Amino acid sequence: MIRVLVADDNAAFRFGLGTLLGALPDLTVVAEAATGDEAVVRALRERPDVVLMDLDMAAADDGITATGRLTQSAPDIGVLILTMSDSEEQLGAALRAGARGFLVKGASRAEVDRAVRTVAAGGLVLGPGLARRLGVLMQATPPGADVLAALTRREREVLDLVARGMDNAAIARRLVLSPKTVRNTVSAVLTKLPVEDRVQAALLARECGLGVADSAGGVPGPSRPNRDPDP
Repeated sequence: MIRVLVADDNAAFRFGLGTLLGALPDLTVVAEAATGDEAVVRALRERPDVVLMDLDMAAADDGITATGRLTQSAPDIGVLILTMSDSEEQLGAALRAGARGFLVKGASRAEVDRAVRTVAAGGLVLGPGLARRLGVLMQATPPGADVLAALTRREREVLDLVARGMDNAAIARRLVLSPKTVRNTVSAVLTKLPVEDRVQAALLARECGLGVADSAGGVPGPSRPNRDPDP
């Protein structure tokens, strides 16, 4: 069962979203919050898997600030931002605060279901074109420099799948690796790249051309068979 907390300052919206989530299989709303501060307090008490956080709550208690507080205190809780905004500054700030993605208010039932499950599984939810618009998050790199040059072939393969929003379990299945190997490889990637977390690594990878589906729309397989514990 995926446990969800809904944080929004609009009571009618909270009720509607809570009703939608409650009707989805294996999802349950464990708490609601009307402010960012309340969202943090209730999330730390209830320990949901996912917090749906409104981006534009009261200025002194906004969703970005609450996201930063929550991800620092409980990094295991995934924050999915609820927004109608297309502001690069706001969306970038939310990612820097630790959000794992964005859900547009008014999204379909299927989109809500998919987004919540992806974040609960440790994946990222980034809409089409968002990575390009958020390139300002990445540290400046001299023209022509390959920021991925330090990565091994396997690390590039794993980063490519991270950039597609896949969690560690899905990557392990795709590349025929153990979850531990994938976890260690992701840690190595985060150490080698000029990023602070998995979200920024995914954005940087997309800026560098990774994370793009092949012509058939699928995920390319590894360049050669992987056999644990091959480095």
